[in-house]
Amino acid sequence: MSNPSARSSEELPIFDAVVIGGSYAGMSAALQLARACRSVLLIDQGQPRNRRAAKAHGCLGWDGVAPVQILEVGRQQLLAYDRVQWLTDEVIEATGSVERGFAIHCASDWRYQARRLILAHGVVDQLPNIPGLAERWGETVLHCPYCHGYEICGTQIGVLIASKAEALAQVKALSQWGAVTAFHAGTLSKDDVRRLSGELEGIGVTLEESALAGVTGNAILNLADGSVRDVEALFVHPETCLASDLATRLGCETEDAGCITTDSAKQTTIAGVFACRDAARFAGNIALAVGEGALAGVAAHRSLLGLLP
Repeated sequence: MSNPSARSSEELPIFDAVVIGGSYAGMSAALQLARACRSVLLIDQGQPRNRRAAKAHGCLGWDGVAPVQILEVGRQQLLAYDRVQWLTDEVIEATGSVERGFAIHCASDWRYQARRLILAHGVVDQLPNIPGLAERWGETVLHCPYCHGYEICGTQIGVLIASKAEALAQVKALSQWGAVTAFHAGTLSKDDVRRLSGELEGIGVTLEESALAGVTGNAILNLADGSVRDVEALFVHPETCLASDLATRLGCETEDAGCITTDSAKQTTIAGVFACRDAARFAGNIALAVGEGALAGVAAHRSLLGLLP
C-alpha cells in the first residue's frame, strides 16, 4: 500500500466517521455506525485506562471478567462488520470542519479523511509522586470503590486524601466498604492536619499525622516518621487529564474539570465532532462508557443525515 502522505487530499481514504480511541466507548460508538451501514475507521493506541486491573466489575454481563477479554470480544464483534477498519496508531493532528470534512494525520504518517469525528481517546491518570504507588496501581492502589470495593469489604482500608476541601467527602464515600484510615502526602501544614483530624474523628476516622512516604509489599504504607501501616488497599484520587489535546486544537470548548464540553447528543461545540467516554465525562465506568459511546455513534449518524440541529 502506498504512503497516503504522498497522495493529494482528494485521494486519501474517506470514512463516514473516524473514531479516535478503540476502548469501550469508541467501539460502542463505531458499532452503531456500522449497523447503520456506514464506513468507520477506529484508531487506537492500545493503552486502555484500566489495563492494570485484573478484573472489571460493575458492568452487567461482564462482572468479574478481565478488561482485556472484554475489549477483545468487542473488537472481534466489531470487525465482523465489513465497513469497519481498525488501525493501531496515534492521531497527532485533526483539522477541518463539518462543511469541508476532517483530515486526520497519524504518527505513522498515514492520513485519512472523515465526514464526522468521534473523540473517545479517554484520559490519563497522574498519580501523586510517592514511591510504590504506580507499581501497584490497579492492584492494591485503587481509585473507584464501585469497581474494586466489594472484594475488600470489611477490611482495613487506607485513603490518601486529595485536599482539605475534598477530604471529608472522600473518606465518607469509602466508609461503606471498611475501616478507613486517612493519610496525607505531606502537603498539609501542622494546623491543617490538626483541624482535619478533628473533623475526621467526628465520623470515626483517624488521620495519620506523619506523611505517607512510600508503599511496599502488598499494601504496606511507610510513613515519614519510620512507622508502617498495613492495609488491604489504598485508595487515591489521581489528577486526571485528557489523553490528547486534539479537542482543544480543533477548537472544542472544555469544562473547568478538564473534560470536553458536549451537549445531550455528545456533540462538542464544534459541529460534526463528538466526544464520549472519560474524555467527556470523568466517570471511569465501563457501563457508562458503553452507553455514552452508543449515544455518540447514533448522534453522529443522525448528523450525517442532517437530523441534528
